[in-house]
Amino acid sequence: YTTLFRSNSTWTMMPEVLYPNGGRNDDERALKYPGLKEDVYVPRFCPDPTLRSKLGVSDEDLMVTVRPPASEAHYHNPKSDDLFHAVIEFLAQKPEVRTVLLPRNERQAISIKNEWPELIKSGKLIIPEHVVDGLNLLWFSDLAISGGGTMNREAAALGVPVYSIFRGAIGRVDRYLSESGRLVLLEKVDDLSSKISLRRWERPKVPARTQADTLHAIVGNLVSILHHEVADLAQVTGSRSE
Repeated sequence: YTTLFRSNSTWTMMPEVLYPNGGRNDDERALKYPGLKEDVYVPRFCPDPTLRSKLGVSDEDLMVTVRPPASEAHYHNPKSDDLFHAVIEFLAQKPEVRTVLLPRNERQAISIKNEWPELIKSGKLIIPEHVVDGLNLLWFSDLAISGGGTMNREAAALGVPVYSIFRGAIGRVDRYLSESGRLVLLEKVDDLSSKISLRRWERPKVPARTQADTLHAIVGNLVSILHHEVADLAQVTGSRSE
């Protein structure tokens, strides 16, 4: 995807983890920054302590947020669906767990409701009736399990234990999070019992203000771009006046 952006953009900016060996340093218009884009905004969100009660989840419950795979995406791998179904059944067997599930669209929501009506009726499986702030939901979860994407990265940025059931080609960002211990990749059904740690997350009082260098680097890159563009414009204007 970087080739697509690079071929259609004057400037590009990307996490430096995409080029862990320092590649593309020959291109001054391909700028990098430390961390991930989620590290820019995640530390600034303000938790709403009423979220659990609004969902009907008590403080004694172990709350797990689950995001199904993107089953209609072009990159979808059916193995992700197998893992997702296994995850729901696995969590349903744990009396202390309440699962909050966020379907990706209405069709997926209907399918899930038809497959697990008893879990929904009993309150073991909760599908929010209204839009829920994703960061707040993650913050008050004890762990998250997702089919990939933004939710995994946001959970990692918050420090919430997070597990990925994405079974397509694993990108460099997820590899980086996995290698740094911020994301656990679930690759087969047996991994559910061996890798998932069902325990209460001891969250800090406020989100950690980490990765401040990410925002500073991005702002610095934007300033650098402006300097380059102004210099180029001045050069063009000067050439025309001559």
